[in-house]
Amino acid sequence: MKRELDEYLCKTFPKMMADRNKPMTETAMCWGFSCGDGWFPILNSLMQNIQHHLDWKNRTEEVVPQVVLEQVKEKFGTLRFYYRGGDDYIAGLVSMAESMSAITCETCSKPGTRTGGGWIKTACKEHGGIDYEESEEDYLKQGYEE
Repeated sequence: MKRELDEYLCKTFPKMMADRNKPMTETAMCWGFSCGDGWFPILNSLMQNIQHHLDWKNRTEEVVPQVVLEQVKEKFGTLRFYYRGGDDYIAGLVSMAESMSAITCETCSKPGTRTGGGWIKTACKEHGGIDYEESEEDYLKQGYEE
């Protein structure tokens, strides 16, 4: 992920980045967000929803432990969001975001497909995804733009 997007997430969600400066043996966030720029909207929305939920639930006393990121990366063509803290609601948000990444181009955020044999990635047609041979109508049903 571009440095400015990485820095934006760190600055916007400092409570989740509390362990950012720990030694590498304790957290992998010292490497930053290890995924493409196309998943930035998914991450930004996820982290915003997580922090909103935590702040709302904990407005008078801490009932849900603060989410602290351990590692955020791409693996097998989808987003992986490893963290400590949270509750079942947050686990659901994370699961939804990881699922969304499987249909979102990691490069540009357009609808994408998981492709590849050895190295799996999620990409739109322009960035190496499936090149549909169907009619234009079928192509647009897949969620791609012209």
